[in-house]
Amino acid sequence: MKAWRYLLVTAAAAAAGSLQAQENASAQDRPDLSNHNQKSNYALGQDIVTTFRRQDVEIDMKAFMAGMTDALAGNPQLTQDEKTAALKDMSQVMEENGKAKLKVIGAENLKKGEAFMAGNATKPGVQKMEAKALDGSTWEMQYIVLKSGTGESPKEGDTIEMHYVSSLIDGTVFDSSRQRGTPVTFNMKQVMPGLAAALRVMKVGDKWRLFIPPKLGFGEFGPPQIGPDSTVIYEVEMLSFFTPKEKPVAAPSPAGK
Repeated sequence: MKAWRYLLVTAAAAAAGSLQAQENASAQDRPDLSNHNQKSNYALGQDIVTTFRRQDVEIDMKAFMAGMTDALAGNPQLTQDEKTAALKDMSQVMEENGKAKLKVIGAENLKKGEAFMAGNATKPGVQKMEAKALDGSTWEMQYIVLKSGTGESPKEGDTIEMHYVSSLIDGTVFDSSRQRGTPVTFNMKQVMPGLAAALRVMKVGDKWRLFIPPKLGFGEFGPPQIGPDSTVIYEVEMLSFFTPKEKPVAAPSPAGK
């Protein structure tokens, strides 16, 4: 919402210097894109309309251009309150359209994920385990042991040092400590339920590939590169773990001091 409102204001300001030339030009004239100012204004207009279309906002070019022209001429036809109310209505429409889109995408991702997990379960080496989601419900996830380590497993609250590669079921990698060349450290309490469930039983040196359903992963609020209700794959290698030291509790001050 803020982005496109900023673009509208910027476009109006940028166009002010060339208003007189635009008024004298015929409707059939095309901008000279070799001209820096015209190219910049054209780019702003293109960006604004692209943003509207992405949000499924109906574009009425006649009304849109009239608003621009009246604002540049200092003769707006809406009061400040009317303009604010109209923009609020548009913001609500954009929000509702966005939610509806995410719902459709989420349903598609859920269906694809369920089909993937069903097929994956029949592959050699795939094992199953259960884990609790944030809402307390129990869900099944899958894993493959790629390499076995030794020693103890971390406890709840321990900090893990590990390498990981995160991908979607189509193979698209969206995050990787290996690509960055540096392992990461996470407290067990800071990771998604599916990853935490696996880490609790892994040992130092273990390398597992985890297949995590949405309820044990990002759920319906996955970031743009992942999407809502997406099944994700994590290849995790546990390098080490340790128990963070508790901070000493300061003794209370003596009464009266």
